[in-house]
Amino acid sequence: MHLVARSLLSLIIAALVLSVFSVTLSGQNIDVKSVAADLEPEIRRAMVEGNIPSATIALVSGDKVIWTGSYGESNLWARTPATTNTVYLIGSTFKTMSTFALLQQMEKGKFKLDDPISKYLDFKIQNDDPKNPVTFRHLLTHTSGLTGDFGAVPVWSNEAPPALEQYLRTSLKVHEPPMTKVEYSNAAFTLVGYLVEKLSGVPYRQYIQENIFKPLEMTSTAFDPTPDMDERLSVPYVVDEKTRRQMPATRIRAAVYPAGIVYGTILDQSNWLITNLNGGVFKGKRIISEDTLNQMFTRQFDQFKGGIEGIWGNQTAGFGLTWWTQERDGDRYFAHSGSLSGYTAFLLGNRDRKLGFAILTNANRAHPHLFKLADRAIDLMKKYSVAEKVATVSQNILGGNK
Repeated sequence: MHLVARSLLSLIIAALVLSVFSVTLSGQNIDVKSVAADLEPEIRRAMVEGNIPSATIALVSGDKVIWTGSYGESNLWARTPATTNTVYLIGSTFKTMSTFALLQQMEKGKFKLDDPISKYLDFKIQNDDPKNPVTFRHLLTHTSGLTGDFGAVPVWSNEAPPALEQYLRTSLKVHEPPMTKVEYSNAAFTLVGYLVEKLSGVPYRQYIQENIFKPLEMTSTAFDPTPDMDERLSVPYVVDEKTRRQMPATRIRAAVYPAGIVYGTILDQSNWLITNLNGGVFKGKRIISEDTLNQMFTRQFDQFKGGIEGIWGNQTAGFGLTWWTQERDGDRYFAHSGSLSGYTAFLLGNRDRKLGFAILTNANRAHPHLFKLADRAIDLMKKYSVAEKVATVSQNILGGNK
């Protein structure tokens, strides 16, 4: 090809690529129809293999939701179809929101990550060693060694779980020294909720509503479902071991509610993903600094790496500050699951391409099926990225016309 013509072609391709990148930033660079066509059979397969009665799913690109899907029945007895407005327990995906609230206090200078927790409490944690104390970083990486009963009772029980402070004073205990190992701790994140309250001077639930749910327009996410949410609430199901039939599970409330007994919808979960994929900003509102968010996405301890929850991840995976973090195929990922009896949720984000996947289900412990589905969805969005197609075309043109 003549040098001038080749240079002109290069400029044209560069302009085309530039236009695609501008589209990429707006979250519209995906061939959504092709993604959905390939993904939907995978969704239905996962639901069969994972005994999932219903699922709602959202795909995010940039700062936009580009596709949603609803499958199955949120109430098998009433044959109620799931919709994007169906309410599920979001479980431990909420831990990441609670961490945002706590780190907002860090940004105000209220504490440092490696400060001992005991400095900020007016009670003593059982077995906490002043020479090797539990720190904020330990809490947020499940390396604190803290345990405590779940403290659950049926929602309609006449009994009530103990109040947050009472639970922590009587049940919180260090059962092994911090940094001994990674051991998932709901008790630690119950303490996170209490610390948000102590450091901010605002009741924990009120603080979350005002500083997380409201600015992120999460109007159908709550600790206690509103009457409007209750009308859209899915039934939790577990599979009977003998009959293999779906059976409704008992709804619970518990003292450890800051660890993840929170209800929400897939569209609200999408808003949370968008905030994390876009440097802590949602619709122009900064919720947390980008530097702090980068710390959340950075693996904290190299000695604790590998699969998280025994399923997700490889040897690059580990805990950031609450978020699971992993590098795969040159891209950086973050994720978190949520699970309570009769519900399983999952969030997955690709930081480098700003792609996200969110799913809520009323299935019991369906983690491996959701993890696999999430990976497939991200791979399909990458495959059907217009930017990648343009890069391939430009390479073929420039490389094949010498």
